[in-house]
Amino acid sequence: MSSYKDQEFETTRELEVILIPAGQKYTVPAGTKGVITQALGGNYTIATAYGLSQVAEKDLDALGLEKPKSEAKEKSTAAKTNGAVSEDDVWNQLKQCYDPEIPVNIVDLGLVYDCRLTKKDDGGTKVEVKMTLTAPGCGMGPAIAHDAQSKILSIDGVDEADVQLVWDPPWNQNMISEAGRMKLGMI
Repeated sequence: MSSYKDQEFETTRELEVILIPAGQKYTVPAGTKGVITQALGGNYTIATAYGLSQVAEKDLDALGLEKPKSEAKEKSTAAKTNGAVSEDDVWNQLKQCYDPEIPVNIVDLGLVYDCRLTKKDDGGTKVEVKMTLTAPGCGMGPAIAHDAQSKILSIDGVDEADVQLVWDPPWNQNMISEAGRMKLGMI
């Protein structure tokens, strides 16, 4: 997905986006020019005259671009283990979620506080995640939580996912992993 970073575009049709940092849906008109500023985790951050917005990969055609053909996606190993979902499967999917303004995944940012798997009576797996945001007032919280939930639900064997935003303990920069700090130029 990073192949489209810094790519200029002009929208070929109306495009529903999520405004950053407000988290509100907005329709960008056809003919709007802009540039892709971040392409991570199946979402694209674009800059236009309307400000920063998040675009889902399914809407790349509106930017005049094609969905990347051979992206290496994190695949669950649940199918190889007789449908058993592991906590590693969930953490790998969460590492595919990004804050649209920060080029570090939510795990390495230290936003995920807890991950629990429960085997259900019907054989499926329920996943419960508690996560936070870098700032309590961030309007993108519901969008990031929904992205995490969608990625968790894509794991074979997971049929229920609950992602909750929590504020205790408050997030701080010390929670960022070493890999995240390196990506952000903090070390």
